[in-house]
Amino acid sequence: MKTVPGVSCVHEGISHVLAVFLKLRELRGTDAILDRILLEARKICRAEAGSILLVKEDRLVFSIVHNDFLFSADGINKHLYLNASVPIDDFSIAGFTAKHSETLLLDDVYALPRSYPFKFNPAFDKQSGYHTRSVLSLPLINFQGRVCAVIQLINSLGQDNKAVPFPEDSVACVSLLANHASACIENGMATSELILRTIRMSELRDPAETGPHVQRVGAYSAEIYHRMAQESGLDASEIKRRKDLVRMAAMLHDVGKVGISDVILKKPGKLTEGEYETMKRHTLYGAHLFRNSASELDVMAREIALNHHQRFDGKGYPGRVSNIEDVDAMTVGTMAGGDIPQPARIVALADVFDALISKRAYKEPWTMGMALDVIRKESGQQFDPEVVSAFLSILDVIEAIRGKYQEAG
Repeated sequence: MKTVPGVSCVHEGISHVLAVFLKLRELRGTDAILDRILLEARKICRAEAGSILLVKEDRLVFSIVHNDFLFSADGINKHLYLNASVPIDDFSIAGFTAKHSETLLLDDVYALPRSYPFKFNPAFDKQSGYHTRSVLSLPLINFQGRVCAVIQLINSLGQDNKAVPFPEDSVACVSLLANHASACIENGMATSELILRTIRMSELRDPAETGPHVQRVGAYSAEIYHRMAQESGLDASEIKRRKDLVRMAAMLHDVGKVGISDVILKKPGKLTEGEYETMKRHTLYGAHLFRNSASELDVMAREIALNHHQRFDGKGYPGRVSNIEDVDAMTVGTMAGGDIPQPARIVALADVFDALISKRAYKEPWTMGMALDVIRKESGQQFDPEVVSAFLSILDVIEAIRGKYQEAG
């Protein structure tokens, strides 16, 4: 079994790794940070594919997957929502890496020595038609000295674009990246956890506002934005940066419900007209929470919280608001079409779609076909037609998101 030697990178490699960390500072969410770390690690080694698995209790959960042979790392694909994990034990390559905090450099996984306790699982290769050969598996160790993730790089490509063993000088540079990447990942996880804690607070008040619901709405919104941004010709790196913000801000769309009475939030039957008018104010309360915006994320979260119930035809709420600094602000007119911030137009569809296909105290979940009929019918009325078009073009990804973020029980 080969283990990676001490870090001895060329000057250019070290400079590249340092530049990566400067770029990572621009990212906030875990998914975007993992995606960038994996992309840069692959560049260093000319790796055709790879994945990062995060430690969750006694398992490793696939959290980001790249494979240039099967799909583009800059594209939209269902593999990003792979719902799979492996145990932390001696019997898989990733599991061994995590259990023993040991870097593995494997030239051909189909010809592993019998003395190795771990085996290569060829199931994905058989299913996809891909052929894994060389693998570099590295542990990412946090400040407590514990493995928080495993990064696996697959098939270093030679000059003829054929898979070759990973060059040891490149491996040293990736090791340097891995040695420091865990801090970036934990910062992203801390941001994500803070958002989820805020949502759990809302869940205590509103039973419909569950963690899986907001994660689905965040993921739907991020992927719809990605498709729209691609069609507008936006630069790939800027798309990923903005997509990161959209995902997190969308998850906070209903945080203003903490200001609504339990009598209304938990009422099992239909709301009276007066109760419904009170419920509408959750959009104002949510925006008010982000009134002192200290970051681009705060600005987007405020726009979404305030406007995710606006309608494209101008018949939504709250309309135009006189003064968002005032928690008792009044509306001073309607808001329609492109005047509604794009992230809010996206979340408007994502939120309604998820509500339709989810079980609620007052209804059973709708079928996918029934929900899609409503989305199509409301194009140009409740929903922005461009948002509807982008949503309908990624239904395989939407289904993968539903599969990943399921309600408990």
